[in-house]
Amino acid sequence: MEKITTIGLDIAKHVFQVHGINGAGATVSRRKLGRDDVVGFFKALPPCLIGIEACATGHHWARVLMALSDEVRLMPASYVKPYVKRQKNDATDAEAICEAVTRPTMRFVPVKSEEQQSVLMLYRVRELLIRQRTMLVNALRGQLAEFGIVTRQGIAGVGMLIALVEEVITISSRRLRGPHFFR
Repeated sequence: MEKITTIGLDIAKHVFQVHGINGAGATVSRRKLGRDDVVGFFKALPPCLIGIEACATGHHWARVLMALSDEVRLMPASYVKPYVKRQKNDATDAEAICEAVTRPTMRFVPVKSEEQQSVLMLYRVRELLIRQRTMLVNALRGQLAEFGIVTRQGIAGVGMLIALVEEVITISSRRLRGPHFFR
């Protein structure tokens, strides 16, 4: 097999698509790899330039391949899309990634360390919880308004809001419990 200098790697959950070219830009390898075969495949190759879309698991695979002495570059998927020549599938995506990674004007995403990703994950989870809490408080305020109870905005009034909800539920459940309800 000719020496592969550049690889476009389209990553997915189970099957990865590899598109490799030589120094002249000619295609020398096109193949599918199972998730368990990726590291073994790249260990068998001499170090080369590998392009990966910066998507889910992109940073993980970049770190794994960099540990094998390969040069890995991540690119936003939107920057790779113009290089797709025909119908979109894993093979054409890998070819487009391979072409895009060699472009001198391409912008790359720095590979994040595990520590950076951990901090980012904690930040995103915290932001999600804050958004969900705000949605819940606003929903409760809206429901209480249907009973004619108006509360102040913001998280500061949540304690009062919970007490009011408990009171409304208690009153409503007494009304619902007639002689034929909840036997």
